[in-house]
Amino acid sequence: MKPDIYAQVTDRIVSQLEQGVVPWKSPYFSKVGLPRNFSSGRAYQGINVFLLGCQRFTSPYFLTFLQAKEMGGHVRKGERGHMVVKYGTYQKDEDQAQGGEEAETRRYLKSYTVFHASQVEGVAFPEPENLPELTLTERTDRARAIVDAMPHAPVMREGSAVPCYRKGTDSVHMPERGFFVSEGAYYATLFHELVHSTGHERRLARPSLMENKGMDAAGDTARKIYAEEELVAEMGASFLNAHAGIMEGEVENSAAYLQSWITALKSKDAKGWIIRAASQAQKAANFILNVQPEVQP
Repeated sequence: MKPDIYAQVTDRIVSQLEQGVVPWKSPYFSKVGLPRNFSSGRAYQGINVFLLGCQRFTSPYFLTFLQAKEMGGHVRKGERGHMVVKYGTYQKDEDQAQGGEEAETRRYLKSYTVFHASQVEGVAFPEPENLPELTLTERTDRARAIVDAMPHAPVMREGSAVPCYRKGTDSVHMPERGFFVSEGAYYATLFHELVHSTGHERRLARPSLMENKGMDAAGDTARKIYAEEELVAEMGASFLNAHAGIMEGEVENSAAYLQSWITALKSKDAKGWIIRAASQAQKAANFILNVQPEVQP
């Protein structure tokens, strides 16, 4: 019987939440950097960022068993690796397609194992060091630059009672800055709403019911879409916070907040949520940053 990779990933995230850790709100991204494959030099994407980042390592570098061997090193005996996943598509029976027939496109999800730099011997990794802590001015400047550079940005309006994105008018509404405890909190909230805005048809065309906050009348399906969209916004904002150097303290995660996600991810119809949401969050962050995604190592 093939292992259910979706279930394995979800179980790992739920396990972290039950320990009081929110993988997409880790301060380690801003301290150490996003996890990266040392052999290829590429940053991990989507759900792999959270699967590896929640380990709280002091270095961002990982290698597969084979990569460590190819670089002249080896994984220490007895070390346990960490699961990452690769999602993609392939053409079935492409060679058998005739005339105007199109080959069938199928999707796949597979897992593989990587090891952290601290588990590998014989490879010269850079010495672990924290990223330089940015000043408040530097963080604010970075965050402002991200917002200003967003392509096809929605209308920005300040003075709202609550932060929100309104799909009908394609506008982000924010309270005045004085209502936030810090500039970092202001931009972290703004990033959350900007990620919502990427779901608009003129951007990434992601299914969204954010213009309808009253989900009770919309039924279970609408509530599920709303919950998944919130997860996309939470994760997408974390990517942007890392780029801006905004530290996300885990102490702010209330018991109610944690339990809400534990309950949602344990529901029988949540299979695939976490992987799908992380992928959409990565696409949203890349769109806002106006960068091309790196190929998954």
